[in-house]
Amino acid sequence: MLDAVIAVEASNPVVLIDGRSGAGKTTLSRMLTANWPLSARPQLVALDSIYPGWDGMDAGAEKALHDVLRPHARGLLSTWRRWDWNDQSEAEAHAVSPALGLIVEGCGVLTPASARIADVRVWVESPETSRKRRALERDGEGFRPHWDRWAMQEDKHIARDNPHSLADVMVVLP
Repeated sequence: MLDAVIAVEASNPVVLIDGRSGAGKTTLSRMLTANWPLSARPQLVALDSIYPGWDGMDAGAEKALHDVLRPHARGLLSTWRRWDWNDQSEAEAHAVSPALGLIVEGCGVLTPASARIADVRVWVESPETSRKRRALERDGEGFRPHWDRWAMQEDKHIARDNPHSLADVMVVLP
């Protein structure tokens, strides 16, 4: 991934990291942020902060495309609003500068529309048993009743958007 970012030869490359829940996207995006090969640190947007609830995977990905990725591609300052999972409503706004690199990670982020405006496209793959264990360790038992519900949205995204075929970089984790 670092080589792919360098190969873009821009000061503000856009990296999308997609994969199913628990695949390792968040860990990978944090590692990329910490080891960013360019002088200015990138902005990191996690779709977990944007999804409007447990049935909102597609809506969150669309909000990221509309509110973050398209303005960044046009050189415009933009904002996105954090979803407050407790209050089930939008919360504070966060700015995204077009002058800085951008990493957007989350289930559903890699679509034909987003792939066209991204510089580096990453798909993270991992077996279901490992993913489920990691997701429950990360999110606690509160995620367990929603696992199948979320997986159905992931299945729909994979069938419709074929994100792994859009990826430049494949990361396979055990």
